[in-house]
Amino acid sequence: MKTRCVFSTADLLAARAAMAAAREAGVEDRDISLVAREDIELEKIPDHLMQGRNDFYPAAVRGGVCGGGTGLLLGLIAVAVPPLGVTLAGAAAMTIAGAAFGTCIGEIVGFEVPDTVSRKFRDEIAAGRILVVIDASREQLDAAEPAVVRTGARPLPFHAHTALT
Repeated sequence: MKTRCVFSTADLLAARAAMAAAREAGVEDRDISLVAREDIELEKIPDHLMQGRNDFYPAAVRGGVCGGGTGLLLGLIAVAVPPLGVTLAGAAAMTIAGAAFGTCIGEIVGFEVPDTVSRKFRDEIAAGRILVVIDASREQLDAAEPAVVRTGARPLPFHAHTALT
């Protein structure tokens, strides 16, 4: 499992130095991303380095799990009530339909909700700072964090396990 940590840098040059330090410490390029104010993003930061600005994927997973669980529960209740005539295959179909519906709704809602890093460090981003986000194993982070800090990047209080990376 990977852990996400976040560093704040003053500008794109400092962010690039922090990214290079993380790469030299063994963090893969795909595990490093940037979060910045929209005007900075459009002008200076390449698209492949930008982290998604919304909660799309985590919300889709949560929606699928909740919808599937609800569909399963309703399907089992329907099976337990004989006059309804629902079989176990019907309960399975209700589970699949619930998961699909939940995933769809989760995606729609998640697309409009900012991701956790953007929500937590809204003031940093608004001040024009560029956040360097690293998703790596604990061993990689133990090597990368001191190297990134030596570049002048300031660690922010954010360490969270990431399930979707």
